[in-house]
Amino acid sequence: MEEVCEGKDFSFPLQEEKVLEYWNSIKAFETQLAKTQNNPEYIFYDGPPFATGLPHYGHILAGTIKDIVTRYQSMLGFHVTRRFGWDCHGLPVENEIDKKLGIKRRADVLEMGIDKYNEACRSIVTRYVEEWEQVITRTGRWIDFRNDYKTMDLKFMETVWWVFAQLYERGLVYRGFKVMPYSTGCKTPLSNFEAGQNYKDVPDPEIMVAFPIIGDPDKAAFLAWTTTPWTLPSNLALCVNANFKYVKVRNKYTGKVYVVAESRLSALPTEKPKSNVANGPAGDSKKPGSKVKGSSDKKAQEGDLAGDNASYEKLGEFLGASLVGMKYEPLFGYFKELSDTAFRVIADNYVTDDSGTGVVHCAPAFGEDDYRVCIESEIISKGENLVVAVDDDGCFIEKITDFSGQYVKDADKNIIEALKAKGRLVKSGSFTHSYPFCWRSDTPLIYRAVPSWFVKVETLKEQLLENNKQTYWVPDYVKEKRFHNWLENARDWAISRSRFWGTPLPLWISEDGEEVIVIDSVEKLEKLSGVKVFDLHRHNIDHITIPSSRGPEFGVLRRVEDVFDCWFESGSMPYAYIHYPFENVELFEKNFPGNFVAEGLDQTRGWFYTLMVLSTALFGKPAFRNLICNGLVLAEDGKKMSKKLKNYPSPSEVLNDYGADALRLYLINSPVVRAETLRFKKEGVYSVVRDVFLPWYNAYRFLVQNAKRLEIEGGVTFVPVDLGTLQKSLNVLDQWINSATQSLVCFVRQEMDGYRLYTVVPYLLKFLDNLTNIYVRFNRKRLKGRTGEEDCRTALSTLYNVLLTSCKVMAPFTPFFTEVLYQNMRKVCNESEDSIHFCRIPEEEGKRDEQIEKSVSRMMTIIDFARNIRDRHNKPIKSPLREMIVVHPDMDFLDDITGKLREYVLEELNVRSLVPCNDTLKYASLRAEPDFSLLGKRLGKSMGVVAKEVKAMTQGDILAFEKAGEVTIATHCLKMADIKVVREFKRPDGLTEKDIDAGGDGDVLVILDLRPDESLLEAGVAREVVTRIQKLRKKASLEPTDLVDVYFESLDEDKSFSQQVLNSQEHYIREAIGSPLLPVTMMPPHVVILGEESFHGISKMSFKISLARPALVFDSDAILALCSGNTKFMQGVQIYLLSRDHSNLKSDFQRGNGKIVVSCIENQPPAELVLGKHVFLSVGEYYLRTKTG
Repeated sequence: MEEVCEGKDFSFPLQEEKVLEYWNSIKAFETQLAKTQNNPEYIFYDGPPFATGLPHYGHILAGTIKDIVTRYQSMLGFHVTRRFGWDCHGLPVENEIDKKLGIKRRADVLEMGIDKYNEACRSIVTRYVEEWEQVITRTGRWIDFRNDYKTMDLKFMETVWWVFAQLYERGLVYRGFKVMPYSTGCKTPLSNFEAGQNYKDVPDPEIMVAFPIIGDPDKAAFLAWTTTPWTLPSNLALCVNANFKYVKVRNKYTGKVYVVAESRLSALPTEKPKSNVANGPAGDSKKPGSKVKGSSDKKAQEGDLAGDNASYEKLGEFLGASLVGMKYEPLFGYFKELSDTAFRVIADNYVTDDSGTGVVHCAPAFGEDDYRVCIESEIISKGENLVVAVDDDGCFIEKITDFSGQYVKDADKNIIEALKAKGRLVKSGSFTHSYPFCWRSDTPLIYRAVPSWFVKVETLKEQLLENNKQTYWVPDYVKEKRFHNWLENARDWAISRSRFWGTPLPLWISEDGEEVIVIDSVEKLEKLSGVKVFDLHRHNIDHITIPSSRGPEFGVLRRVEDVFDCWFESGSMPYAYIHYPFENVELFEKNFPGNFVAEGLDQTRGWFYTLMVLSTALFGKPAFRNLICNGLVLAEDGKKMSKKLKNYPSPSEVLNDYGADALRLYLINSPVVRAETLRFKKEGVYSVVRDVFLPWYNAYRFLVQNAKRLEIEGGVTFVPVDLGTLQKSLNVLDQWINSATQSLVCFVRQEMDGYRLYTVVPYLLKFLDNLTNIYVRFNRKRLKGRTGEEDCRTALSTLYNVLLTSCKVMAPFTPFFTEVLYQNMRKVCNESEDSIHFCRIPEEEGKRDEQIEKSVSRMMTIIDFARNIRDRHNKPIKSPLREMIVVHPDMDFLDDITGKLREYVLEELNVRSLVPCNDTLKYASLRAEPDFSLLGKRLGKSMGVVAKEVKAMTQGDILAFEKAGEVTIATHCLKMADIKVVREFKRPDGLTEKDIDAGGDGDVLVILDLRPDESLLEAGVAREVVTRIQKLRKKASLEPTDLVDVYFESLDEDKSFSQQVLNSQEHYIREAIGSPLLPVTMMPPHVVILGEESFHGISKMSFKISLARPALVFDSDAILALCSGNTKFMQGVQIYLLSRDHSNLKSDFQRGNGKIVVSCIENQPPAELVLGKHVFLSVGEYYLRTKTG
């Protein structure tokens, strides 16, 4: 393996760029597809985005989810085709061209020419394709851009025709009127889904209007309230609720008589008294609830209304049902021809009393409920040519003479003035409410009856609900609630748009409407028309006619003008992107429904819905088996990300600063993968680098450094021990990390098979924390070779295997970083694959040892408790303590802690003695607490009784409960999870908190003896010295593999104490720093100092530490004897050896099994030098040899 740099010098973004170059050089994605081409298919449907805008975090999020799942499935061995798709038709494109060309009205397009307009649309469809490819590729997503699909391609459009033809043949298509959200800016109706995308809080006029009742003796008028005055010229009926109570009231000051719902009396205007008031128009209205000046405090006369309505007296009351059929005077005379059936009261339950007057004005051409109730009450007839008083541009038609040509929203003021002049305006004001705007043109939507072609979704409802049950969603509540409810309330789907740039409806109809031909293929159109077809857009087929089958006298059939709603196209994607049924029949039919789709929460009413409707109608099946639904990515301030507000960092900025892997993990480790919202924070991406990738990298770097050290010291290339041998290791932490790695493999497989991406990152975080802070930290001596070469090789091989396995498991999530590690690690093993992404996801190998995993987990709990006790008493780890007692009833656990894990606990906590105790009452009193969160729902009213008895359990009761694992209280059987046993520390008599203290969690109790012990003082001082040496190494920029000699010089007048510490703690210091601590008197004159620092007042000592390059030490007497007593020859040998590179000289000795022959000195005989006899490679080696010799 090649050496690697420090974590602070490792650039994640730069390494990712290099990986992209490498993938490109080996054609990684294409190679993966080729390697799996004969394997079973895993079908993934990629929802097509519009290419008219740049990709944002929502696209990156969805793309990351898709990439993780498809990479994982590929590494399981499936063949996963991934083709990018583009939504090319519809409003987004047309809207841009309208702005660019200054098109305001439909007539402008016709004047320009549909051919020029459509080609202008075609020209911008792929404007940002290159930018999309750059961003998507940079995020690590593998997907085919070369073999993409576009909804404007002839093959795609031909399948869309086939889909429509199938629906038509099954009687699922009809033409009718439908009141729909309508964009006057884009001159087209929108789906309910599109209409819900852009709500704004806006002020609108609110007016209350009088409709005089024909023949009423009191000259009463119905009052209706509206926020859309522009709909009043089209009023044809008033609607009440048959079950509401209505009242007739007279204003005592104006004499006006009104009929409203009793519960809405507060909405009536409250007016001041006027002198000589005629029964004319109302004056200025006041807000409901304002007091009437001059009102009397005397008891109101009978019939008077109290409170806010004191200015009214009640004349009568009646149920709404009794009002049905009453006629009223129209506001305007534009629809006099309908007087026989219109301008009367009807009833329906859609009328509520939470606003308005309880009387609703109905304009059937401009309200969905209005249209429905007017049909049901025979105000108008279904199928009749409904007069829609507003044209495609949102302006009144000529029939509305007073306001003809005026844009409806602009006409509001003029209509209000006209009503005031007619004496019909009772109250006016402004009303701020949430109102839908067009998501493309940003103009207010209106509801307008439009002729359209519909798919009969309502007849498919039961089958849709059944098919929904066959799908698996993450999160499931979106399927069970949001999507289920949407299907349950599904209405017929208007699939046509009166636009230009889209897939034309394949319907050719005769002039008399008697003959209809549905075209389901290009071949059929060419055959029937005799015209060669090369493109299916309007300007290339609108001129094509089909001769009538009834004969020439019946003329020709012409295509209807409409095009498909682009949601119909995207809903056809599973068939159209592979040109089914014209091609790929076997591929489709063997693999439908598809395995996986993923998009945002908004697609429950969009793409997910249209996929389900069309697949159900065509095949009686859902279109997909598995679905991940993500939430919305918002800016950090909780608002929608806005280029104008600049409230979010650009994706390229985040990718360049922190890399794609960090962004990927940040996104999928957030609530957004559970269909909730995410407030995007750049700092959150950095935290992933800090908390995930740096610890991961440091563990990898530690492996490489020590493998290189082993190679240098042993002179043999590091080759990891085989897995079978590693699994037989007797070292407890090897056993533990091997088991934990298998648990990681098992967990990731289990969660990925369940499509729960969001659970993987927290588990990985914990695994990496355990790897670095337990395995590497507690095994430093073994990994650094201080327990022997064989043990070191086993530990390094274990770490190697763990890192390699975890990289393979995590490759779908972090494709770049795992590739970097894999490419270096594969150099020392038999991994033949050129990329980690060609490897298979690991399977569980060997048995998991749940007991050892549990024991190590408990060990860390014990260590955490002990650290907390130390912190509370200001006892740093470097200060040794005499004793720690661990109290737990499970002897197996205590045996693990005091046996296999003992040395790790003692060393980590710097404690001299570890005492186990299974007598839980010796140091603790027991108390039982019920778990209210678990038991509350289960026990209900019995909870109080049970809780009281649980709290009253004696120590004996609790011990018996722990032994049995359950207890029956008040006829309820309670298990271990239902009752929390709390162990409270019972301090021995005569000792204070400063002497002894404890910590625990109810499961285990840890007790520390905090009393000072002079015998431990020297160990504490030794730790201080070691700490200073390690800090100086770091300061000198030394790597862990850099060998140095360490010299100690006491700066105290009395050097006896420091000498005593060095003597008594020599073994500990040598183990900690990897070499002996040398007295400065042994420093040779030719030594090279790398770092030096003096320390004062450290545990009452002052001293200087020097770090030096290993320097040669000669046994001059032995070399002199070797040179036959010739001093000149001896000096020549020494000078030659000192001139040699230290590492090369060491290698020569290794190759010569500890011997070298010096034969290159002129006029001097050869001399065979023995390492450890004539020469020593460092002062440390010489010191140890002389000390033991």
